[in-house]
Amino acid sequence: MDLKECKTLEEVRTEIDTLDDQIVELIGARNSYIKQAAQFKNTVDEVKAPERINEIIAKVRHKALTLGMSANLLEEIYTIMIDEMVEAEIAEFRNVNVF
Repeated sequence: MDLKECKTLEEVRTEIDTLDDQIVELIGARNSYIKQAAQFKNTVDEVKAPERINEIIAKVRHKALTLGMSANLLEEIYTIMIDEMVEAEIAEFRNVNVF
């Protein structure tokens, strides 16, 4: 990713605000896909999918390290995000599978 060379603190803050907007939109998109995934699962255990979560965390940690970032920070962020999204997916799963 190419970053703009900022000349002032205000420019830096503007760029950060732009990135924050994009991050929130991407998390929203991710959450929408998580909810869609519920329709393809048969049990709450499939929704929880601990092996998939472990794969995601490992991938994110690796990506963080390749970018020179804290793998622990990204793991913590993703753990919180995934935990919340799993709960949302469970709720969606229960709505889709009402008998």
